[in-house]
Amino acid sequence: MTKKLKMGMVGGGQGAFIGAVHRFAAALDGEIELVCGAFSSEPNKALASGKELGIPDNRNYPGFQEMFAAEQRLPENERMDFVAIVTPNHMHFPVACAALESGFHVICDKPATLNLGEAKELSAIVANTGLLFGLTHTYTGYPMVKEARQIVADGKLGNLRKVIVEYTQGWLTEAEDSNNKQAAWRTNPKTSGISGCMGDIGSHAANLAEYISSETIEQLCAELTTFVPGRLLDDDGMALMKMSGGIKGILHASQVACGEENNLTIRAYGDKGGLEWRQQEPNSLVLKWLNEPMQIMRTGGNNSALATANTRTPMGHPEGYLEAFANIYRNFVLAVQAHKLGKNSSPKAFDYPGIEDGVHGMAIIESLVNSHNSNEKWLTVNS
Repeated sequence: MTKKLKMGMVGGGQGAFIGAVHRFAAALDGEIELVCGAFSSEPNKALASGKELGIPDNRNYPGFQEMFAAEQRLPENERMDFVAIVTPNHMHFPVACAALESGFHVICDKPATLNLGEAKELSAIVANTGLLFGLTHTYTGYPMVKEARQIVADGKLGNLRKVIVEYTQGWLTEAEDSNNKQAAWRTNPKTSGISGCMGDIGSHAANLAEYISSETIEQLCAELTTFVPGRLLDDDGMALMKMSGGIKGILHASQVACGEENNLTIRAYGDKGGLEWRQQEPNSLVLKWLNEPMQIMRTGGNNSALATANTRTPMGHPEGYLEAFANIYRNFVLAVQAHKLGKNSSPKAFDYPGIEDGVHGMAIIESLVNSHNSNEKWLTVNS
């Protein structure tokens, strides 16, 4: 890459968690420069956050509307190339629309929008503008997840039969403290959407199942639960899945699994073998064969080209969450560079989650909630 791309950010200021993660990930490969931002919905807090981050006063904005208007007026070689949206869910859609309509590419925290209707409308805007939209489904960035995807694609497991994915946390086991910003907006339907746990982490699990299998979740039979009294959204859920290719699956997510940290685990089984990957031990991929010894593959070893392209260090030097996050950013940036040159910049070509993943992810969340509320056993996922 000959020149750093210039990034703006909306959200992610004082008191935020994910904003710093985005900034670390964007900076890791030295290909992106944070040049401007509107770091909070509160103007004073936005300006104070930008000052702490060393953003120049003339590019430290009190709101995203002011930022997009001002950046548009700058010469092309000075203005931001894309914006990272790291706000609560309810602001993803208005900020993304404003950015795209102002001529800026977008990379956004998941889920893409607050609801499916917004996601479909956003998809149309992406298509109409011809600009790029990336979604940070972080866990697809791990080298061993990409290795798993390649193993399945190469047919080494045979015909896939079963996918079991679970994502368990325990941080919402007790009622949220009103001062806990991260808990407060995630458990509020106005800012989070129609689902809590399933929308927040179940969506990651579903996306991971589809990414590794290269198949699509088509039908769901779900039960969601709110265990903590007074909480307005689900904090636990489980679902049976029917996927394309005749695959049957199980999805389990919980944020009240007491003692769990960030335990995302996936197992997939074909008629020749199976695999298992755990986010808390991300550098190992376990392969299980019929009538043969179990095999453990390691990041940086004799991996596929797909995994190797997303690996930075030699074998035995662990890579983790920030590096996986950085892979999403790097692949998105490569696509933006290709777009500038008028070349193919599709998400599939550059291996990053795009607007199609965003729309389908919202359809899955909506179907999980509708299935839970329905007396019917199976509901079709209508993207």
